[in-house]
Amino acid sequence: MTGITLTGRPGTGAARPAKAPPLRPQNRQLAVLAVLLLLAVPLPLVLPPAQGAVAVRILIFALMAIGWNVMSGFGGMFSFGHAAFFGLGAYTSAYLLVEHGVSPWIGMLAGMAVAAAVAVVVGFFAFRYRLKGAYFALATFAFAEMLRLVVTTTEFTGKAVGFTVPLIQGSSLWKIQFAADSPAYFWIALALAGLAALVSILFLYSRTGRYVTAIRDDELAAASLGTPVLRYKLVTVALSAAITAVAGTLYTQYYLFVNPDLAFGSSVSIQAIAAVVIGGIGTVWGPVAGAVILGSLSDVTATLLRTPPGFLDFLQGRSGLDVAVYAVLLILIVRLLPKGIVGTIAERRRR
Repeated sequence: MTGITLTGRPGTGAARPAKAPPLRPQNRQLAVLAVLLLLAVPLPLVLPPAQGAVAVRILIFALMAIGWNVMSGFGGMFSFGHAAFFGLGAYTSAYLLVEHGVSPWIGMLAGMAVAAAVAVVVGFFAFRYRLKGAYFALATFAFAEMLRLVVTTTEFTGKAVGFTVPLIQGSSLWKIQFAADSPAYFWIALALAGLAALVSILFLYSRTGRYVTAIRDDELAAASLGTPVLRYKLVTVALSAAITAVAGTLYTQYYLFVNPDLAFGSSVSIQAIAAVVIGGIGTVWGPVAGAVILGSLSDVTATLLRTPPGFLDFLQGRSGLDVAVYAVLLILIVRLLPKGIVGTIAERRRR
């Protein structure tokens, strides 16, 4: 006579333990984030100071890339002017600290608010006049360039000189200033990048995120079903700008200096875009993977330019090598891995 197993099905043998249900996609991503953060925490204790500085720069790249990916990856609104939001975050916090002694933490929040508000205004007019694709990208680029020129010629923002953050005696978490080789910079950058990744995960798998990706995939169909397209686009743009502004504040506090070209220059936007393209547009971990690759490449190329091996002596003192490597890498990625490293791996796992 057959028996009944623990699963409620008839059987003849011993009961098999029921398998645990697979993790939901959101929980899987959160688990990956927790593991990555735990693995990264001890890094500044084992890395040499020079490599620790590279690690901080990588985390700043990751913040920029995550911010860009929320808008252009999840939302499908390709931006070529994210330097505008990076610069607004950098300049807002720097001005409040240098001129009024306000903590960079408060300046960071103010920079996020300013960047988000400006992004909503710019986005409203861009969407109101139905700018899409290349036209939208050019509009964002023009806006960033306009801000760079305004800041360069405005006394209020220090003109072309910019702001130099005053040094303090000792270390201060409130002022985000520590000894040059302190691991605190890395841990703060790691916490901010981890928080940005957490926000992007929660956003992607939220109801708002599902609406945003539906609008990205077919805006006309989403609008025909009564989805408030403009509202969700503006929410996405504001969140993206706020995350990017955090990267600007962190950059200013780490390097203790900011000027119009560093904050609003097109190279800022290119770094954000390149990291996501290499890692995988529209994926959760593509921005992080791309930032690690680009940040490491920057260090490798800088080392080659300073002290190349004998057979590469012709590289010594030559500038622009990192840009050339970026260009070659982007061409190879686009040609061989059109969905980026993470995107291609995810696609092959689904087959």
